[in-house]
Amino acid sequence: MCGIVGAISHRNITPILLEGLNRLEYRGYDSAGLITLDVDGQFNRARALGKVGALAAYIEDHPVVGSVGIAHTRWATHGVPSERNAHPHTSRDRIAVVHNGIIENHDELRAKLIALGYTFTSETDTEVAAHWVEYCLGECSDLLTAVRRAVCSFEGAYALAVISKDDPDRLIATRKGSPLVVGLGDGENFVASDSAALLSATDRFIYLEEGDFAEVCRDSVVITNEDGLNISRAAKKSLLNVAAVGKGGYEHFMLKEIHEQPRAVADTLEGRIFRGTVLLDSFGPGAAQLFSHVKQVQVVACGTSYHAGMVARYWFEDILGIPAQVEVASEFRYRNPVILDGTLLVLISQSGETADTLAALRNAKQRNTGLLSLAVCNVPESSLVRETDLVLMTHAGPEIGVASTKAFSTQLVALGLLLVAVGKTLGRLPADQEARIVAGLEKIPGRLADVLQHTEPIRQLAERLGSRQHALFLGRGTLFPIALEGALKLKEISYIHAEAYPSGELKHGPLALIDADMPVIAVAPKNELLAKLKANLEEVSARGGELFVFSDEASEIVSNDRLHVLPVTANVGRISAPVIFNVPLQLLAYHVAVLRGTDVDQPRNLAKSVTVE
Repeated sequence: MCGIVGAISHRNITPILLEGLNRLEYRGYDSAGLITLDVDGQFNRARALGKVGALAAYIEDHPVVGSVGIAHTRWATHGVPSERNAHPHTSRDRIAVVHNGIIENHDELRAKLIALGYTFTSETDTEVAAHWVEYCLGECSDLLTAVRRAVCSFEGAYALAVISKDDPDRLIATRKGSPLVVGLGDGENFVASDSAALLSATDRFIYLEEGDFAEVCRDSVVITNEDGLNISRAAKKSLLNVAAVGKGGYEHFMLKEIHEQPRAVADTLEGRIFRGTVLLDSFGPGAAQLFSHVKQVQVVACGTSYHAGMVARYWFEDILGIPAQVEVASEFRYRNPVILDGTLLVLISQSGETADTLAALRNAKQRNTGLLSLAVCNVPESSLVRETDLVLMTHAGPEIGVASTKAFSTQLVALGLLLVAVGKTLGRLPADQEARIVAGLEKIPGRLADVLQHTEPIRQLAERLGSRQHALFLGRGTLFPIALEGALKLKEISYIHAEAYPSGELKHGPLALIDADMPVIAVAPKNELLAKLKANLEEVSARGGELFVFSDEASEIVSNDRLHVLPVTANVGRISAPVIFNVPLQLLAYHVAVLRGTDVDQPRNLAKSVTVE
């Protein structure tokens, strides 16, 4: 969950490294650092505690110059955030390393290295990697060979970029379980955790695959696999530009991404629907034949993506009558799950590099070699996309804010498309019902735009929540996962403790928490469960609780001094309701966080892409 940037050029690459770190800061912001080789072949290293801005300020006063270098922004796993634990790490003033991932056997390797006479200055597993590479270099005298030998001893996940004073014209990079790309320039080349880091320098990228080693020089890039064989990886031109990963005039990335949701959902639907029907070919070659064998659905995901899967479970069972389960990937991968023939394994991940989700896929494939897998993902070059049978890209565009917004909405819409595709293939969805669902999906972008017009009244509601320390979210049916998502957003960025429950569970325990100081936030579309939800709201009111209700215009819930009702939409269906009602909860969390003065885009202790366990 850290960010790596590296460059080799004929010019000073420090500005490129800093720019890349700025664009990767969403991956980690406990500390940052960079190291270069200067014209005299000496290392110049700068590290700083905190965000990239602190590193940039230090370098302004203490210039670092060089034409070869690596840089890193850290999210702490081993060792507290501090300058001494910040990357890059060096070994005997000969090797410098930056690293993403976790080397699980670092204690064992550390003990061996200490016995060999190596001195440690940090608590990190990365310094173990630096020393181990240096040790291997002493045995073989070739940097690529040394890195190759070193990683054979590593257990766990890693992406590494390595430079050496002994070999100033090469940068070595490798990955296993953590993403890494090579950027191609003219007389210069680059590496990074994410192509967005390098958009100011190049738009051509090679996406390294599991076990790849890249030998990056100024005028060439050579890629070999785990067996040492040269392999060809196609260079791809990025469709992104620098403006796409900027704030676009908004105060925060999160607010920009909330307002991008109408366009993002429209992009998810584009090319997948024609004359009231979902195009099966949009799921990939042979999708219809593969879907014809589906007997049940197993969704695996983490965090916000898990909530999207929870919504899909309701849809598959309620609308199609197909058994569906959803499980957190970190539990699924270790639970020894029974995976029956005919299971469609749906893996949801914004980045496609979520460590637990990838491990769940790989373990499931080992258990059932005939398993059908499908990825719902936002990054086309990701590991998850490459390793599944079928793929449905969400086309959400870059999402920089750590708290996911448009990625979640587009995941829900993609899952709605999947529902229709599987249902029609199995003959469980009549044409007229498909047409109604498709018509509802096509209306979502416009309805999201309408909801965004309620920003000011939502901000006013946020003023009543800004000083609270706890909050309770309620929802029923497909809106229960939306309540969970609303609670997650509030706790992520405002640091208010928030929980969510199915509203029918109030009387089974949570009702004990209700008093004048416990705000309750509920989502109330007009559906078959509205009468039940109203009864639950009465239970809260009777005990002096203050209610904040986002309703359908037809829900007929009336405001009073302790009941604040904001109608945000009208006539939503089973598929569109979760997508629509999620947005006011995003805006509520955003405005509460702004009022409390927290770091909205980079909340404490969190990072965007969770590529470690």
